[in-house]
Amino acid sequence: MPGAGGTALQEAGTCSQPRPDWSNLGAPSQALGCSIFPSRMAPAARGAGAAPRQDGGDVTCPLLFIQLNQLLSTPEGLEWREMARWIKFEEKVEDGGERWSAPHVPALPLHSLFQLRTCLQKGTVLLDLDAASFKEIIDKVLSGHPEEAELQPALRERLTALLLLQPRHQPTKSLLQLLAELTLSPCRGKAKGRSEPRAQLSKTPLKEQLRNRFRKKVPPGAEAAHVAVGEVEFLEKPVTAFIRLRHGVSLGSLAEVALPSRFLFILLGPPKVKAYHEVGRAMATLLMDELFQRVAWQAEHREDLITGMEAFLDELIVLPPGKWDPSARIPPPSSLSSPCRSVPQVQLAPEGPNLKPELERTGRKAPWYCSDFSDALHPQCLSAVLYIYLATVTNAITFGGMLGDATANMQGVLESFLGTAFAGFIFCLFSGQPLTILSSTGPMLVFERLLFSFSQDHSLDYLEFRLWIGLWVAFFGVVLVATEASHLVRHFTRFTEEGFCALISLIFIYDSLKKMLSLADAFPINWQYRLDNVTSYSCTCNLSSPGHSSAGNDTLLPLPLLPTQPPTTPEGLSRTQCLDRGGHLLGTSCQYVPDVTLISFLLFGGTFLSCAALKHFRSSRYFPAGVRKLVSDFAIILAILASCAVDAALGLETPKLLVPSELKPTNPARGWIIVPFGANPWWVCLVSAVPAVLVTILIFMDQQITAVILNRREYKLQKGAGFHLDLLCVSLLMVVTSVTGLPWYVSATVISLAHMESLRKESETSAPGEHPEFLGIREQRLTGLAVFILMGVSVFMAPVLKHIPMPVLYGVFLHMGVAALNSIQLLDRVRLLLIPAKHQPDLPYLRHVPLRRVHLFTVIQLLCLALLWVLKSTTAAIIFPVMGSMLGARDAPLTDAPRDQ
Repeated sequence: MPGAGGTALQEAGTCSQPRPDWSNLGAPSQALGCSIFPSRMAPAARGAGAAPRQDGGDVTCPLLFIQLNQLLSTPEGLEWREMARWIKFEEKVEDGGERWSAPHVPALPLHSLFQLRTCLQKGTVLLDLDAASFKEIIDKVLSGHPEEAELQPALRERLTALLLLQPRHQPTKSLLQLLAELTLSPCRGKAKGRSEPRAQLSKTPLKEQLRNRFRKKVPPGAEAAHVAVGEVEFLEKPVTAFIRLRHGVSLGSLAEVALPSRFLFILLGPPKVKAYHEVGRAMATLLMDELFQRVAWQAEHREDLITGMEAFLDELIVLPPGKWDPSARIPPPSSLSSPCRSVPQVQLAPEGPNLKPELERTGRKAPWYCSDFSDALHPQCLSAVLYIYLATVTNAITFGGMLGDATANMQGVLESFLGTAFAGFIFCLFSGQPLTILSSTGPMLVFERLLFSFSQDHSLDYLEFRLWIGLWVAFFGVVLVATEASHLVRHFTRFTEEGFCALISLIFIYDSLKKMLSLADAFPINWQYRLDNVTSYSCTCNLSSPGHSSAGNDTLLPLPLLPTQPPTTPEGLSRTQCLDRGGHLLGTSCQYVPDVTLISFLLFGGTFLSCAALKHFRSSRYFPAGVRKLVSDFAIILAILASCAVDAALGLETPKLLVPSELKPTNPARGWIIVPFGANPWWVCLVSAVPAVLVTILIFMDQQITAVILNRREYKLQKGAGFHLDLLCVSLLMVVTSVTGLPWYVSATVISLAHMESLRKESETSAPGEHPEFLGIREQRLTGLAVFILMGVSVFMAPVLKHIPMPVLYGVFLHMGVAALNSIQLLDRVRLLLIPAKHQPDLPYLRHVPLRRVHLFTVIQLLCLALLWVLKSTTAAIIFPVMGSMLGARDAPLTDAPRDQ
């Protein structure tokens, strides 16, 4: 009962977390499931679990594969047939015996548990039995029957022969095997892979056991438990036995899969008792429970097992049959809770970054450096390289084009490509957290625009002024590293992180939509379908005279529309004017007016939807898990290839990716090395320290908030972070990029999160009905190095990259922003604002925090996010990360709800 159960639990081992001590009735919070009546267990049972096992040491309980065999009557005679199996969840053989049911939570009749308790009290119990074969086990079981029900020799022989019959297993068949059986005759298809019903148990595993596909679902180190029940006419009283073997022993062909066996339960009885099947299911369910399994592993007496079963009964929850259909199958939960009953952590509560002690030390990454390369030898890393490469290319083109517009091409697409390749490669090679991806960011773009405007207004050389600011920033960064200022990230709360991540995600979404809408200005839709305007697209007028051939340009939109040009040049002539002057038309769209904007939006939306659908395909029910995993890993690549194929098939001149093929500065007025003195007055080098302070704050906040998000405990990183080392790398890179006039780079939150998401590790072996367990991130630095090497090579890959439409890359941009936005809790709480209370999901924090407080917290966070967005759009954008940290530093008054509410 409760007291004895608590005693058994205290010393039952450490194979999993113990449940609450039910013996402590004085603790109200731990006595929720106790009986209010005194225990009726004998003193021996009360202390059954207190004695440790003689072999000493903690017990590690392996996962059990449990198989239920039932004795059935067939025209050929009695035979054992597999009826159900368990690995965390139950699977039954459906009527007809041709397929397994879906995994489900077992539902038991309460009476079957009481009958099982009687079986354990009156039957044979053999603990730590030494046996090498199933026949030896049967002989010892039947010879150890209680004296008052001792079996006659003839009856014992009949039971031995019956128990040693070969069971008929229900193998798990693949789709190919099922299709192959359809081509055979019904008789051949039925007999294939099944043993003869009267055959004897084999001492070695059968071929069908070794080839069983279900073996892949069983984790390494698992053991088997066998439950055999049935009706026997020649018995007058039930024969019951529970056996625990001292060592795992292979029992030949007894189990569906070849595993060492540990537990056995046998129940045979006269036909007048009809509950054998349910008692067997109750025994299998009991062995599946972690609590009883721990007790069964360390039990030394029969009373220990009864004690464990009483503790199991104490935690049962009964569903009234009138309110619930007993035949309904409860699907497996999305996640299994811990056996411990503890108050869930309220996500709204103020918390720090949950960081490991990397902030307390520096220079400890060297032991992991070699493994950072060896751990990358996995096919998953290839898909991650391609995915992040395309994302980085898109980001470099987008921000490179905007930098060119903001700085009069002092920095453009070429500089963005070269700077991203160089800075990213050096950072991944020497940083402490190589999963971080360096890139241009929105706040940096705003600062560059303000700095260029200030330089123009005061007749200063922009690149030289920028050089001194970069040198000061590098100096300040080294000072921050030397003083270990990264300790300040301990004050960052989830409020700050969510606001920052949401803002960056919205920037990605906004920029991708803005770029797409700009196509409507460059390629207006021809609503009246005027065929005379074909020369405004990819169709030129050739007057057959020198100098009248049209030339391309080096912009991202290679053929801009010029509808207002006067008809004085071949490029400005309409179709009718060209033909009237004796010219002829040259181009791919001379017979129709292409709708470039429409196809661009179709490619944009199609890429985004394809990426999202292929990513969700991983959790679908179609195809084997290996196929789904492969498709989801290469989802972005497949979506881009499909979109490019559609674009090529239609033949419309959508704007393509254009990468310069020569290593020349975008603006011919500048060189690759910036001279620090000459163009500006001498005092500029001193005045530059003032804006450098602002840039230092900006870089520190961008870099460290991204690092905090990437290094949270839920990602299960094992190799540690590198806050100090990463900041040092970024600071030193500021020197090189400032001297060469390349853009400044800092950690990109969205791309870095996408990088980590593409390197998720999940358990390859999971029980039926169980979701794969998240194991962590494939921590290495080779994917980042490969991405930035490809970025550098991309300068010379124009013939290949020119086939990628820009709307496709913008679709990837949108997908990354939406994926990052969906990964934060803020979006879930925003949805709660739109869902009536009765339809809201059962979230943990809603159980302990009043709904009005949750809504208040969400509304204030949205207002702060809107404030940051407004700041980003003004000249004060440089200080928006500082404002974000100030807004999130003291959010406790909103989240101090009592835990017991």
